[in-house]
Amino acid sequence: MTWRAARSVYYGATLFDGVSMLEDSAVVTEAGRIIAVTPVAERPRNGAQIDLGGGVLSPGFVDWQVNGGGGVLFNAEPTPQAIQKIAAAHRKFGTTAILPTLITDAPAVLTEGLKAARAAQTQTRSSLGIHVEGPFIDANRKGAHRADFIRPMLQSDVAALINAKSGSMVVTLAPNKVSAAHIQALSASGIVVSLGHSEASAEEAEAGFAAGARAVTHLFNAMSQMQGRSPGLTGAALARTDIICGLIADGLHVHATALRAAIGAKGPRRIALVSDAMPPAAGGRDYFDLQGRPVSRAGNRLTDETGALAGAAIVMHDAVIYCVATLGIPLKDALTMATSTPARLLGLEREVGALAIGARADLIHLGAKAELLAVV
Repeated sequence: MTWRAARSVYYGATLFDGVSMLEDSAVVTEAGRIIAVTPVAERPRNGAQIDLGGGVLSPGFVDWQVNGGGGVLFNAEPTPQAIQKIAAAHRKFGTTAILPTLITDAPAVLTEGLKAARAAQTQTRSSLGIHVEGPFIDANRKGAHRADFIRPMLQSDVAALINAKSGSMVVTLAPNKVSAAHIQALSASGIVVSLGHSEASAEEAEAGFAAGARAVTHLFNAMSQMQGRSPGLTGAALARTDIICGLIADGLHVHATALRAAIGAKGPRRIALVSDAMPPAAGGRDYFDLQGRPVSRAGNRLTDETGALAGAAIVMHDAVIYCVATLGIPLKDALTMATSTPARLLGLEREVGALAIGARADLIHLGAKAELLAVV
């Protein structure tokens, strides 16, 4: 199902508005926007009347870390057309807003990716901007990133990122490798600085937060871990009530107990689920090339030739189902982490991730077991 240009009235399901579950309510859309949320008895009778027959009507998922999907890798094809293909593949599974993500690569690839992301925003409803994940990271916590492309951040890099900003931009960097002045300059320009891929101490992480960093990229993965006398980036992130942490909830990247602990410590308004999706996600093939290295899929596990994890093969709906079915998280909290929390991180809470007047009419209909029934 696609969004309707004419007026449509959706009712007959519990509404999740981004914060709360609403009973006996209806959503009215027109020309791709929400124009009313009203009690069912007071809904307008003109326009298409769509009785959903139960389930939950929610905002579409907002994924701020999408490397690829549907067989396409953004790094391999840093073009607006590739972003369109990736967005279309994820949209089928309920993700209606994405940040195409470019991992550490050659300077020319970063330049082309920034241009592509700017162009894609005028061509692809789902594309919100770009997530630049590297190359300004710590080689000691590179994960699947190529070490030969990791480099220091220069003042010219700061200027290039600020000048390229269009829509939402996240930059993942290592606070022990990037100066506080550079973090402050990026943050002051409206770029969301996220700490990740770093062996930073808790003190170095705190300095990054003090300089303006507002998020942490895929908590627990590719970062210094929490120990009693050495909290690391992980501990610093968990201790802060003002920092939003990305989390890959696929049962492979993070142990279920650690996921429960993080969600319990931070709460759903400070955890923003991500897919960290690679080309096999959203219907892609099981094999792909990552910057000259073969990566294969077994189940939902993606590994390179060394056996190291190389991104994920899930979509956001998989993460929501895992949170509910395996972790025992209430559906309301899982949906919060997949919709309104990432939208708020990106400063787009009035545009996506909410059933609110003026927001995009990007809706998903879930069944009794949170299965995906339709994307509107």
